[in-house]
Amino acid sequence: MKEVLSIFSAPHPLWVGDGFPAKTLFSYQSHGQSISPFLLLDYAGPMKFSPSDRLRGVGEHPHRGFETVTLAYQGELAHKDSTGEEGLIGPGDVQWMTAASGILHEEFHSPAFSRSGGTLEMVQLWVNLPKSHKMDPPKYQTITAEQIPHIAVPDGRGYMRLIAGEMAGLSGPAATHTPMLMMDGTLKASGRFSPPVIEGWSAIVVVRSGQVRANGRLLAAGQTVIFSQRGGGLELEALQDSELLVLSGEPINEPVVGYGPFVMNSEGEIKQAITDFQTGKFGILGHI
Repeated sequence: MKEVLSIFSAPHPLWVGDGFPAKTLFSYQSHGQSISPFLLLDYAGPMKFSPSDRLRGVGEHPHRGFETVTLAYQGELAHKDSTGEEGLIGPGDVQWMTAASGILHEEFHSPAFSRSGGTLEMVQLWVNLPKSHKMDPPKYQTITAEQIPHIAVPDGRGYMRLIAGEMAGLSGPAATHTPMLMMDGTLKASGRFSPPVIEGWSAIVVVRSGQVRANGRLLAAGQTVIFSQRGGGLELEALQDSELLVLSGEPINEPVVGYGPFVMNSEGEIKQAITDFQTGKFGILGHI
């Protein structure tokens, strides 16, 4: 069984733009290589927004060297980037953006959600890229809820959605650059689930709601547990109806140097990213 390294509670939210009250649940600055290939997880909401004629969100900004993965649970998000991609994601959908060599994008509440108002709840995960892919061309994947396979929990005690990786003869729809497992879903009270976490891989469980025992340790709503990369085996048991996010991946084991929206392998590469952004090499963005 994997050993628990740390358990911590979600901090008070900080606003990202004017549309996302985000709580950083883990980051490479705090947890280093123990979470590789993952870098950071922000949890936005749940928060009720009143109707508005103005789009709330985050305006034009760059990224280089990693991927952003946005999971929508409530509300609707509009995206546009400098590759010409744009789209909407709503409940159950996933937006997987590979910034790689450089991208500009913006994220706002969709016009329809802004007009109607409602509850927003989303998660954004940063996934590192190995050095061999950091300067690839950027790309974008929209994964709809209908594309994500469900895996039934034994005894009808819930389900887990397979977003990336393989389990039970199924494959998640997300194309990844390094091996990983990404799942979310619902465990009903007394439900048990054992994700196929591999020896040597990182493992992280986020409890969005409810109460869960993970490898014998009790977790409440809003708590995150990080496991040792040593060992294998992960056992989850819900003490209440619970909503979970499970992440596991093969560590990249390369230097991580970050500066704001850039994550590279050296200070020199960070300076080059800043120069390339300032000189317009990330392209041009047409706004939403």
